[in-house]
Amino acid sequence: MSAEQEKLYTVDEFYEMYDETNARIELIDGRVVMQTAPTLTHQTIVGGLHSELLVFIRKNKGKCRAFVSPVDVRLDKYTNVQPDVLVVCDPSKFDGNKRITGAPDFVVEVVSSDTLRDYRRKLTIYQKFGVREYWIVDPDEERTTVYLFGDPVNVGFYDFDKPVPVGIFGGELCITVRNLIV
Repeated sequence: MSAEQEKLYTVDEFYEMYDETNARIELIDGRVVMQTAPTLTHQTIVGGLHSELLVFIRKNKGKCRAFVSPVDVRLDKYTNVQPDVLVVCDPSKFDGNKRITGAPDFVVEVVSSDTLRDYRRKLTIYQKFGVREYWIVDPDEERTTVYLFGDPVNVGFYDFDKPVPVGIFGGELCITVRNLIV
């Protein structure tokens, strides 16, 4: 099938097809993207990051909420993603108890098999839709790349042994990825 003939789906059509499943399926620019099951290292990092964020938010009586995938995040009519870890600080973005509508404040993607999706496509999407902070955690490279989207965009690179400050919390929380996997 040529690109001109490929069916593009809206988020509403996507929800009709996949709403009752907990599968890891995203809609990016109208195209359905099936995701493979994550590795154990991937899940260990995801769980550890979520735990650190959750403890920090609760300890500080914060209004933000932390989530792990699969949680649907509707960004526009043709884009619905499921970030590995996300934090939302605006309660108006909660679409009942089902999904999030609008950009999270903080997003983490742990690199799996499709590195280009995390490093290019999702980077572009998250910046475009107003995510404030985006982390790409790469277990193979043992590096975390942090994008703080503002004016200007700031980019930082952290080896797994170095503490990474969480920008949306003013750096009051720092997470050392190596500590999550040992």
